[in-house]
Formats: sequence, C-alpha cells, structure tokens
Amino acid sequence: MPNFLPPMSKVHNFSAGPCILPQEVLQEASEAVKSWNNHGLSLIEMSHRSQPFVEVMDEVRSLTKELLNLPDRFEILYLQGGASLGFLTTAYNLIPQGGSAAYTDTGTWANKAIKEAKHLGDIEIVASTKDSGYTSVPKLGAVDSKHSFLHLTTNNTIYGTQYKEMPSDLGVPLVADMSSDIMSREFDASHFKLIYAGAQKNMGPAGTVMYAVDTAALGQTGRDIPSYLDLQVHLSKDSMFNTPPVFPVFTTLLTMRWLKKLGGVAAIEKINKEKASLLYSEIDRNPLFEGHADIDSRSNMNITFRLTDDTVGAKFDELWNGAGISGIKGHRSVGGYRASMYNAMPLESVQILVDVMKEFERTI
Repeated sequence: MPNFLPPMSKVHNFSAGPCILPQEVLQEASEAVKSWNNHGLSLIEMSHRSQPFVEVMDEVRSLTKELLNLPDRFEILYLQGGASLGFLTTAYNLIPQGGSAAYTDTGTWANKAIKEAKHLGDIEIVASTKDSGYTSVPKLGAVDSKHSFLHLTTNNTIYGTQYKEMPSDLGVPLVADMSSDIMSREFDASHFKLIYAGAQKNMGPAGTVMYAVDTAALGQTGRDIPSYLDLQVHLSKDSMFNTPPVFPVFTTLLTMRWLKKLGGVAAIEKINKEKASLLYSEIDRNPLFEGHADIDSRSNMNITFRLTDDTVGAKFDELWNGAGISGIKGHRSVGGYRASMYNAMPLESVQILVDVMKEFERTI
C-alpha cells in the first residue's frame, strides 16, 4: 500500500469545525500567547483596553470590511455567542414589533435560526427542501414586501449544500448566516442588510462571531432590546461593550492578513474551486462512492458523500485513518462522509484523500 502519511505525521484536517488554520497563523498566534511582540506580556493577559489590542480590533474590523468588499454603509463587529446567538440577535434588531420576516429552510442550522426568530415575530418559511432530505437549496422567487428581510443560510455544513449564486432582486433585503462559507468566495453585498458568521470555519478559532451590519437598518424595530443583543450598543462601543474574546479576535486578524497576502477572496475562491473539483470528480468517477447533494447545489466547503456498498466501510476507514486523514465522518443525521475544505485546507491534503479513494477502488 502506498505511504500517504504526511511529513512529521501532521494530520490532514477535514473537520467541519473548528477549522483548519494556516500554519503561519498558528505559529504567530502561539508566540503571542507566550509573549506578544515587545509588550512584555502575553496577548491573553493584556487589557483589552490597552492601545495594542484596540489597534487589533480596529484593524480586524477594517480588514474584514475590505476583504468582503462591503459598501460604506456597513460596519463590522466581533462579538461572542457564535451564530447561535446571532439567530436571536438578528430577529431582535431587524424584525419590527408586530412585524414579520421570511426564512428559507435548508437544514439543521436554518431551522435553528427559524426557531429563534419566532420568539420575535411572524416567520414565514418561503422555501424549503426538507421533503427531499435537504439534498439541495431551493429556488427562490419574489418575497412579499410585508417582510422586513429574507434570511438565508448560505452554506449547509451537515448536508453539503450551498447557494452557488447569491439571490438578488427578491423584493426585500437579505440577511444571511454565512458561518461556513464566509471569505471563501466573492459576492455582491449590496442586497444585504446584515451578514453574520461564526469565525470557526474560515476566519479563525472558535469563540467569536462577525457581524457586518448596515447601520441604517438598525433602530427601526420599536423594541426595547436587551443591551447585549442590541447591535447599536456594540457599535457605539467599537465592538468592546464588554470584554471581547481577545485570542479569537487576534487570531482572526492574523488569518485576514494571511488571506490578503494570498490575494484576497478572489484568489482563495479560485483555489477552493480547484479543491472541490478535484474531490467531486473522484466521487463521480469512482463506482464505490456517490455524492449526497444534488449537483447544482454542491458545496465547495463541505463535500458530503457515501459508499455505494456499506459492507466495505471498515476497509475504507482503515485506509483513510492510515493516511493521517482526520474528521471526515459524516454528521450523524446524514451518515457517510464529509470532507470540509475550508480556506486553509491545502490542495495536497485533498489529493491525499483522492489517492486513498483510488487505492480503495484498486484493492477492494
């Protein structure tokens, strides 16, 4: 059997999250934990009110806006609570008292967003692929203008589906949870009034969530919003209303610098398409495998697939484990396998997985 093991037994990390991060980011972040630059202190023991960290927060917010090519009307926040708190935060800040919003149902995380939004308004599910087992994302048409927005989950990690093109001109502004494909591809943000994303897929470690918000959309609900859920409160404090998650924000900054140096979102989108094409081509070619998602909805971030004969699963598992591959077991609700290929996943690791699949075909 060929030797697929990487140098120094570094594993090929296909985990759905927390994400793989660039090696140079991990190195710089780990050094900062011990002693940050010439400050004589660890990053994680310095005051978040100190000038060095204020500069970190300012830079990561500015760089995020730049890389996403957001209109001037947007401002960036880095907060705690992840996208799970974002589900409720979105509803508090954007659904008027007695108002309504439209949501699409494309899987587990979309359903969680719907559940939280129902606490604050009348929620209409305008499109769903539940009946087909969430193997695709739905086609979208015009949305009733009574709704304050249409909410999308742009990429569905569990099912491996993704909106290949962002919808537009649907009659209402868009809001999106982009946790698992933020910074992975270019898109037109002009149709959005809020984008939020947990950092732990493409941007940094777990522990912070990014909000990109159209400031003109805030303060319109007529609600008495609890302080921590009020995005205007956080904006008034430059994303430091309370102690921010210092290490995740700093490491996200390092990742944003890495991405900009690489050529920005346009450059990483090209790489991500190459990685996805490599693996999908093998899934479609190899008779021992089949994809889960419909071809026109296939995600470039989370590739879901299964064996055509489950009785040989132990052999395949032995091969990929022996090759130093980690994190490709599918979600329990779907089964099979899931290769999550976020921005920092090198093409070489994808090639190793493809080689293992070919070796499996040869030896079975």
